[in-house]
Amino acid sequence: MDYIHLRDMQFFGYHGVLPEENVLGQRFRASVSLAVDIKRAGETDNLEDTVSYVGVYYICKEVIEGEPFKLIEAVAETVANRILSQYEGAVFGCRVEIIKPDPPIPGHYKEVAVEIVRGTFS
Repeated sequence: MDYIHLRDMQFFGYHGVLPEENVLGQRFRASVSLAVDIKRAGETDNLEDTVSYVGVYYICKEVIEGEPFKLIEAVAETVANRILSQYEGAVFGCRVEIIKPDPPIPGHYKEVAVEIVRGTFS
């Protein structure tokens, strides 16, 4: 299995349970790993033989900067579903991590995050 990684993408969105999250918005970070077979692309040097990470980036951007969700679990699930649907047959599985670096939680912590794995990812 081969992998394509998009690491630490940064967006601004309005996801959250608390009303101020939906009004003020906040930063989100996302990392995505795709399980693919890119042997042919390595041999041919042809974009048509791989998955365009530009397209994957725009899926993440559209979901995270788009319609608000209450839970980052739903954000991650939507990103994974869109990737697997758009690249059906080319992406066997994906790992999606959504990070809220500044959630409105009193206390000391670096960030909160969810990570999901969908499809075949080994």
